[in-house]
Amino acid sequence: MRRGVGAALAAAGVAYPFIAYATLERVSAAWLALPLALLWLARGLTARAAQPGDRLLPVAALVFCLILAISNSEGWLRWYPVLVNGMMLAVFGMSLRAGRPVVERLARLRHPDLPPEGVRYTRNVTRAWCVFFALNGAAAAALAAWAPWSWWLAYNGCASYVLMGLLIGGEWLLRPAAARAA
Repeated sequence: MRRGVGAALAAAGVAYPFIAYATLERVSAAWLALPLALLWLARGLTARAAQPGDRLLPVAALVFCLILAISNSEGWLRWYPVLVNGMMLAVFGMSLRAGRPVVERLARLRHPDLPPEGVRYTRNVTRAWCVFFALNGAAAAALAAWAPWSWWLAYNGCASYVLMGLLIGGEWLLRPAAARAA
């Protein structure tokens, strides 16, 4: 159930800019908050609470959905990508302070006996993702505050994912060199 909710939230996150833009002036912003709120409520109810933020992040998203529903403002629709980037920054950042960093946990799925140099590398990759989410969130915030809807859609619906793909691809290309250097 938890994986299904996670997949639905990921799909909703990718589709969100397009849905928000397509429904402008056709559907009340409050109605867009309802499916998001239900997904985040399901996420909160199925969370393990074993990782930092497993319970806090759904609550933050539910508060956002409540604000969106009460305000019923199209302007608030623009801030969801900022919230998501902030939550990802919090998850990755908190993992650097407590427990294993996110990227190390992912690496250990394939390599359970990760050597110390691999642990250092995954910690640095987690830091790189923190920088990405901070910059991506700042760009999303600037577009939410000052840009036309078409720019907001182009960045949050396409450019941010291209940048994410470049970071993933760049890390994948650098990984063998980092392994040899270790």
